[in-house]
Amino acid sequence: MKLSTRSRYGTRLMVDLAEHYDLGPVQLGDIAKRQDISVKYLEQIIIPLKKANFIESIRGPKGGHILTRPPAEISVGEIVAILEEGVSLTECSEHAEICERADFFFICLVWKEASEAMFDKLQSISLADLAARAKAAAKTQADSGKAKTARHSQEAREESRASLLLSSISQGD
Repeated sequence: MKLSTRSRYGTRLMVDLAEHYDLGPVQLGDIAKRQDISVKYLEQIIIPLKKANFIESIRGPKGGHILTRPPAEISVGEIVAILEEGVSLTECSEHAEICERADFFFICLVWKEASEAMFDKLQSISLADLAARAKAAAKTQADSGKAKTARHSQEAREESRASLLLSSISQGD
């Protein structure tokens, strides 16, 4: 099973808003740049999230978009349910009465159980959780970059010392 691009990008949009929750309204263009998603696509994704009252738009020069609730109170499951228009893997797992093969309904029960398990997991993860993970990942990347820079600086110092040593040896000849 694959989540649609709407759910994946919509979750990224919401996490970005969560990361900037205490900083005021965020412009869609800024989110688009940070998330590498087109503004046009974000404009489409944001509509159902606004209708579901997860996002509020503020007009004006300092306007933008903000979450209507704290990030800890919004789950990934809620976002996916809105953007996927439900949480079922199959139609028959949600609406048994439309199952074309009633004699195989026991299989629909498997899909229903799988849908519930996946949704329960998504419900257990808040935007605050994902924002914290993003912050930790950014710190790890920054630390890795610093380590590479430090390693490069150490190698450059060693090369410089070796060069000076070779220079002094060749001058002594």
